[in-house]
Amino acid sequence: MAGWYELGSNDKGKFSFVLKAGNGEVILRSEQYETKASAENGIKSVQTNCGNDARYDRKDASDGRCYFNLKAGNHQVIGTSQMYKTAAGRDNGVESVKTNGASATVKQG
Repeated sequence: MAGWYELGSNDKGKFSFVLKAGNGEVILRSEQYETKASAENGIKSVQTNCGNDARYDRKDASDGRCYFNLKAGNHQVIGTSQMYKTAAGRDNGVESVKTNGASATVKQG
């Protein structure tokens, strides 16, 4: 099963999205957006940039865990991964976003 996006809002009226892998696991989380249209543009940016390895900023947290940010062409962060125990886990997460990020399926959360 292919991945998909879930777009939703919080109790303060801010919008965000997550990218889920085919197994339903969240592989990327967006920032909070003021409008639904801005969040939808964020999804389009993931779809555009997910296949470009140079757009992934691989990071190591101070506690030894690893994560990554997906950035747009203007270097703004589009989404952030979960924390991984190993660099190999993080790299698998990057590959999952590359595989699932082009999905056109957007579900309302």
